[in-house]
Amino acid sequence: MLDKKIVNKARERAAAMLADAGIVITPAEAAAMEIVDFGLNQLESQGLEIVVYINTEIYCAKELVLFPHQTCPEHRHPDRDGKAGKMETFRCRTGEVLLYIEGEKTARIQARVPAGSEAFYTVFHEVVLNPGEQFTIPSDTLHWFRAGEEGAIVSEFSSTSHDDSDIFTDTNIKRVE
Repeated sequence: MLDKKIVNKARERAAAMLADAGIVITPAEAAAMEIVDFGLNQLESQGLEIVVYINTEIYCAKELVLFPHQTCPEHRHPDRDGKAGKMETFRCRTGEVLLYIEGEKTARIQARVPAGSEAFYTVFHEVVLNPGEQFTIPSDTLHWFRAGEEGAIVSEFSSTSHDDSDIFTDTNIKRVE
């Protein structure tokens, strides 16, 4: 579990990135922002800052804030209770996002896999998202993503999000405490 000082500093940093991008969040949203280190205690390299606007049984909308070179580890959103897993559309707002999905391996990917975690990254079909570009990830598709050197903000629009159902390639990951 992350130290409270680290969590507060990450919230402030992510809120500043959102403000710099002209994305306004309320004080309540800033206070509720999820600071996710996936139980790895490597927030700067493998982590994510999340503002959840809404998450109902029909749809979900979030802002994903990534610090420079921060990576969201490889995972998928499986089927749940007889329903298709989460399908999500990522729309890049600021920075550059390097997204990796199942498919033909890109000959020379741009991202570096976090040191020590190489065995847990298995998909390397690269999709580069710059501001204004978007990509839809089908349900139950292995994927991971990493911010470029300036960090990035991604708006996520998806079907219902069930974080406790996510399956990570790295079995050491704990998405929900």
